Amino acid sequence: MPEYQVKIVDAFTTRRYAGNSCGVVTRAEGLTDTEMQAIARELNASETAFVFPSAVADFRVRFFTPLKPIPLAGHPTIATMYTLADEGRIDLSRGVARVTQELTIGTLPVEVSRDGGGNIRVVMTQAKPEFLRVIDRGAVALALGIAEADLIEDVPVQVVSTGTAQAMVPVRSIEVLKKLRPDLRRLGELEASGEFFGAHIFAPEAFDAGNRTHARHFAASAGIPEDPVTGSASGGMAAYLWKYGLVRDPKYTAEQGHIMGRPGHVDIEVDADGDEPTEVRIAGTAVTVLTGTITV
Repeated sequence: MPEYQVKIVDAFTTRRYAGNSCGVVTRAEGLTDTEMQAIARELNASETAFVFPSAVADFRVRFFTPLKPIPLAGHPTIATMYTLADEGRIDLSRGVARVTQELTIGTLPVEVSRDGGGNIRVVMTQAKPEFLRVIDRGAVALALGIAEADLIEDVPVQVVSTGTAQAMVPVRSIEVLKKLRPDLRRLGELEASGEFFGAHIFAPEAFDAGNRTHARHFAASAGIPEDPVTGSASGGMAAYLWKYGLVRDPKYTAEQGHIMGRPGHVDIEVDADGDEPTEVRIAGTAVTVLTGTITV
């Protein structure tokens, strides 16, 4: 029976057992979709990434949650590119390495370098922001176990995609984030009816005064009761915050995971044309927790 090397990598952190855990299989040639899904279910991280050769990019990458594939994922991109650099398959000897990853939504660029502390830092460019359907505020509040008055007024609850469609839910404060009591069945029904993957709930304040936002994320239909630190949704959040004038900083750091004991930090950059965000980049570091093999 074939064996594949697998690593567990914590992304958006430099400290083990913080940030968001990701399974990474850097040589996945020969694996079928069914086998990749089985491995992702077995590892039971929020996502597992599988790397293949590509005819159009430096690497072809597939992402799977425990229940289904996902077209674009942030923390697995950070974990995967960190791991490829750590293994020497991305050459950092000249400083910044610019590579491309082939995803199911197309080819996107990634930059990899070392920061001032020697940590491998990955910058991921996401797809052009798309603002999709508006979700009923009352239904979302009910599913999250909060009052509709806990949501920020005069802005919609809206599905935004920078590669993966996710519901953006702005709330008044970190105190609201702390009292969330999500009904995962209701959230799963909203995901199905609204055609989105997961709900990203965020406040324009942070535990650390030097940061700009704090968030929590739930993706019931993907088998993720709560995602510690969500890179793809942080990109959608940044686009949303810019469009609706809640945060117009072109560069800042977003927090997530503190409330569930896995603190992480996502560096965000936004390019815009007036009120319209045109490109979002997210960045972070990672650290390896475990290396082993898995039998298929």
